[in-house]
Amino acid sequence: MQQHTARTLAALAIAAAAVSLAGCTPTAKPDSTTSASATAGGGGTTSAPVATPTPTPTLPPTPVALTCDQIVTADQLYAYNPNFSADPGYAPKAGSLEKQIADWKGVTCAWQNQTSGDVVQIAVAQPPADQLESLKNAAITAAQPVPTYGTPPQVEGYFKAGQPGQVQIFRGPYWIVAESTAFFEPGDAAPLMHSVLGNLPAS
Repeated sequence: MQQHTARTLAALAIAAAAVSLAGCTPTAKPDSTTSASATAGGGGTTSAPVATPTPTPTLPPTPVALTCDQIVTADQLYAYNPNFSADPGYAPKAGSLEKQIADWKGVTCAWQNQTSGDVVQIAVAQPPADQLESLKNAAITAAQPVPTYGTPPQVEGYFKAGQPGQVQIFRGPYWIVAESTAFFEPGDAAPLMHSVLGNLPAS
């Protein structure tokens, strides 16, 4: 009987110890807040912000303080072709070189042949100085260099055949663009280009 009692007491003591231990070591549950934070933050490590390079400021263009009548005078236009007169509805097309010149505060002009309907566009700018080289490179890529409008390096002229034909001329700080369906070859634009170059202030 005493043996049975001793075994019973021992079993009760073991059970009590087990219950006590279970109460001291609760099952760990994951902290959903901590877990989400660690996942979002890359394991809790804060990444240093990436430095954004500051773009180099572009130099400003110089406004061209000339009117269309000063770019090509009435007498010069008449000598070129008396059928041409100012095109009152003209505006440079979006994406064109003439529109770029207008955005750079240049002068953009157009004259229309009242007989054939051909339009001559002439635009003159003084682009930002740091843009001139890239403009020349683009002209070399798109057109053929020609000596028709002056002698390099003082005057660099380029002509691209097409409908319209296109002229680009660089002299000092000036960039001149001319386009017309009447320009089939470099010489077709030469009288007007010589007038424009002669009317620009010395550079």
